[in-house]
Amino acid sequence: MYREAPPPTHLAGAVRCVWHSTPDDRERAKNVVPDGCLDLIVGGGRVFVAGPDTRAWRPSAGGRSALHGIRFAPGHAPLVLGVAADELLDQRVALSELWGREGARAAERLLADPRGLPGLVASRLDGARPAPEIALLLRRLDLGVPRVADATAGLGLSERALRRRFTVAVGYGPATYLRVARLQRAIAMAPHAGGLAALAVAAGYADQAHLSRDCRALTGSTAAAWFGRSVQDGAMAPDLVSAP
Repeated sequence: MYREAPPPTHLAGAVRCVWHSTPDDRERAKNVVPDGCLDLIVGGGRVFVAGPDTRAWRPSAGGRSALHGIRFAPGHAPLVLGVAADELLDQRVALSELWGREGARAAERLLADPRGLPGLVASRLDGARPAPEIALLLRRLDLGVPRVADATAGLGLSERALRRRFTVAVGYGPATYLRVARLQRAIAMAPHAGGLAALAVAAGYADQAHLSRDCRALTGSTAAAWFGRSVQDGAMAPDLVSAP
């Protein structure tokens, strides 16, 4: 069983959600796909950070133990963790490895009471926010611009400088984030789509073939298999069929 809840009011904007999972066979059989976020997780005798993903993965940390997590909004995790997001790309890293003794002490407290996760994040965040140009770039990419160049226009930085700052804050460059955001949009729209071709257009893909390529790269499954079977939260999508 997996459940999400809104973050505490004082963490709104910096944290996407808090969550709890008690893995059963069904949960453990599902792939988790990239979403542009980092998570701080307590469970299975560990406290660790799940870095930004570029490919689907299957949860194994913690075995069947209950997991408690807090999911950072894209661009906010480095402000709390004190490490560039791209250094955690596709990795699961113990908090004690990031913070040394302070991390070990924090992990001990969180293992005793995972409800302390929001408090720990709040104490480290202290009102910090991503740079305005990064926040604006994230917003434009989330809204579904067709190309990265459409999102970077007028931000007052060279493309190279902007890409470097974005990668430090998010974990990968704007082009990869755009693909991830587009797939997440398709997942959200899938229960209401009449078919893969219609879903591709609604989510901002050039066509169904574009959706199929990105789906296979990011989920490891074909679009027909992924969207016809289930979406990430376990809700059943309608039967989606390939366009003739």
